[in-house]
Amino acid sequence: MDNLTHSLVGLTLAKAGLEKLSPGATAVCLLAANSPDADILALAGGRWFYLQNHRGITHSILGAAVLAIALPLIFYLIDLLISSIRKRPGVVRFRGLMLASVIATATHPLLDWTNNYGVRFLLPWDARWFYGDLVFIMDPVMWLVLGGATFLVTANSRRKLVFWIVIASITTLLVLIGPVARAGLANAWPLRLIWISALVALVILHKRQSVRSSGTKLPRGALALITLYLAALAGLHAIAFNQLTRVASQVVAANERPLAMAAMPTLANPLRWLCVIATEKSAYRFELVLGDSEVPPGSVVSFPQPQSFVSPLMDRADDDYRAQVFLNFARFPVANIADPNCTTQTLVQFADLRYTEPGSQRGTFTVEVPVSCDDNVIRSK
Repeated sequence: MDNLTHSLVGLTLAKAGLEKLSPGATAVCLLAANSPDADILALAGGRWFYLQNHRGITHSILGAAVLAIALPLIFYLIDLLISSIRKRPGVVRFRGLMLASVIATATHPLLDWTNNYGVRFLLPWDARWFYGDLVFIMDPVMWLVLGGATFLVTANSRRKLVFWIVIASITTLLVLIGPVARAGLANAWPLRLIWISALVALVILHKRQSVRSSGTKLPRGALALITLYLAALAGLHAIAFNQLTRVASQVVAANERPLAMAAMPTLANPLRWLCVIATEKSAYRFELVLGDSEVPPGSVVSFPQPQSFVSPLMDRADDDYRAQVFLNFARFPVANIADPNCTTQTLVQFADLRYTEPGSQRGTFTVEVPVSCDDNVIRSK
């Protein structure tokens, strides 16, 4: 999930009661809810080093446990240092901070598991990826529910109100003209109408003193509502996957058999799912609408699997460091040789069908490996 969602989860947990466990618990909840993304430091090693390590050890059970312990320990030691300098008793309650940190930290890999990027829970012993395929990487519903609840209980000063106005402006921009618009969202206008209506309702509710003084009820209600929302998405995902298994025979070629399938969420539309079917030779990509018994003709795209190529050009591309990192990350890798009959150099394109397709309109999760087409390669073709 995006870091705004993680931050809102941490803040909601704090306002739901964890902030009472110790002074500094709110800050710990916010930091702990984002702490596994400390792997962003891997960007210093470049794009491919980051891809190799993102959602790695810091998102595993072991890594999250270490982070959950380390953060309150740092707060506690800083408090001891300050108290010794100022000659006063410490104010931090270590057990309270530890409990808050463990709960908030645990939400991060669990939420990341719910989308189709995946998490490697078992590192460093097992590099297997686990995918929930329930929630899109950004979810406006979670922004509204969690952000709305914490806004109503925290916007009690001009400074905080300005902070929330900034957050609302950024998210509204994203919903109205940002990635939501570029994603080709079929239900964009209903989403935008609901979003604006919800913001207006929140402004009206903010004027009511009874809402602002509701204490932990609103944040706890928001967490309960998000839990029910995730459960509903899990049910819809099960329906989508069952529907996918029924239509697989319509999509896959007669001489192939499905080896892996996935029904993955699309942006702000729980009735439309992006589906991928992988066989020993090819991978097929198409969208599925719940309730449709057939896949519309012409809506399916297919590409050969990298391992299905028997070509010296592909062998050379596979040896490239970038390709190795990408193929270890990709869940549904496909490949395309830009010019198989080249005489000097060509590009071998790799893409992950979860996110994009190879070709001129390729997206972020692709890599192009230049391969020399010398005489030895051409003669061996």
